Amino acid sequence: MASCDSCANYVYDEDDECWYCDVNLDEDDLYRFLGSRCKECPYYKYGDEYAVVRHQM
Repeated sequence: MASCDSCANYVYDEDDECWYCDVNLDEDDLYRFLGSRCKECPYYKYGDEYAVVRHQM
């Protein structure tokens, strides 16, 4: 299982001073996501900020 800490969708909100998942789900998607029995998040995306820079080199 991937950790939310390394996910690109896991962002820090400076106003509330907390971390949250930034995936925009509608009501039906949220219901399916919370009701699923999968162990891995289908919205996980590795947050490597330097991937583009390495690709350009």
